[in-house]
Amino acid sequence: MTNSSFSLIFVFFLAATTAFKLWLATRHARHVHKHRAHVPADFAEAISLSAHQKAADYTVARSVISRADVIISALWVLILTLGGVLQWLHEAWADVLQTGGIAHGVAFLASIGVLGWLVDLPLSIYRTFFVEARFGFNKMTPALFASDAAKTAVLAAVIGLPVLAAVLWLMNAMGTLWWLWVWAFWMGFNLLVLLIYPTFIAPMFNKFSPLEDGPMRQRIEALLTRCGFRSSGLFVMDGSRRSAHGNAYFTGFGNSKRIVFFDTLLDKLDPPEIEAVLAHELGHFRCRHVVKRLALMAVVTLAMLWILNQLMQAPWFFAGLGASATTTAMALALFMTALPVFTYALSPLMSAWSRKHEFEADAYAVARTDKEDLVNALVKLYRDNAATLTPDPLYSNFYDSHPPAAIRIERLRAA
Repeated sequence: MTNSSFSLIFVFFLAATTAFKLWLATRHARHVHKHRAHVPADFAEAISLSAHQKAADYTVARSVISRADVIISALWVLILTLGGVLQWLHEAWADVLQTGGIAHGVAFLASIGVLGWLVDLPLSIYRTFFVEARFGFNKMTPALFASDAAKTAVLAAVIGLPVLAAVLWLMNAMGTLWWLWVWAFWMGFNLLVLLIYPTFIAPMFNKFSPLEDGPMRQRIEALLTRCGFRSSGLFVMDGSRRSAHGNAYFTGFGNSKRIVFFDTLLDKLDPPEIEAVLAHELGHFRCRHVVKRLALMAVVTLAMLWILNQLMQAPWFFAGLGASATTTAMALALFMTALPVFTYALSPLMSAWSRKHEFEADAYAVARTDKEDLVNALVKLYRDNAATLTPDPLYSNFYDSHPPAAIRIERLRAA
């Protein structure tokens, strides 16, 4: 492989994936707009035409942002690599820190993250304070937005910088098998995050209050007993501080598992419907979806690190992506920047696997609660979250981790 041939391959894949993403987003918006005038028959009794049209308009508005994000992201990848920004940053930090050292590598990689955040910031602000606000979902104030950004920066510094330093040290110190050591460290770190996230990280951003005693708590505890699920607590999260969207989830690992309800969800659903939604979430646990996803992540991460190890020994990998420096940090930066360009085609496989898990969790829920309660809950969530009922099928295959509304409801009613 020559430098120029790899550059051409990279540019081809970047252009092809960018064009395809834009085509998909445009196709999706047109499909949704085409079906805007009529509520699908299966939802006509539960969702009004005005709510259906709001969901269509919301989807189209988000599609506009999505297309802008695709273009900006592609340009940023090109600027970082063949545009020479990565090489420039590497040289700039070399003026103050020893090239190839841990401090130099951490500073270099951290600066890429900061610049990427700045590039994403305008769209994030527009999405939150214009699009989400326009459709009545945003509850976040500028002060809270800034506070969240500051907290995220602190977490990135306190947790992310030491992790980067550890990864770079392992890559430099562990010889030809460094990728096995980094893999073991990375998997251990992810398991640790699963343990500490519910009790240490999540409370930095939201307030979690124990679910009050009463019929709702008794109903949920009875369901947990039937399902043989033990958790460290039932909590209500103040999701309404930031958004009108509602949800429920369980988080944590081992003895740190906790069940969390958005306060917006409790306001919108009846007790039997909340029970059915929780049964669906418990289905993910009982079907071992979290464990399966961790196992897949372990396999994929190991494979990616092995590939990176091979690429680090290929001069064309560095030069073909616009870098003259061949340090460990540069290799890691180039790999993480270029990887999504070459793996985008795998998106439908991951989405299909995720939708399969959703069907399995639905089946678990209807075996333990009334299926009509789950159907009613989902319909309300589609309506209140302005989720389109008529996504473009091809777009959905690439991006949707959950089955389209019509297919999901049809399968539930046929169960």
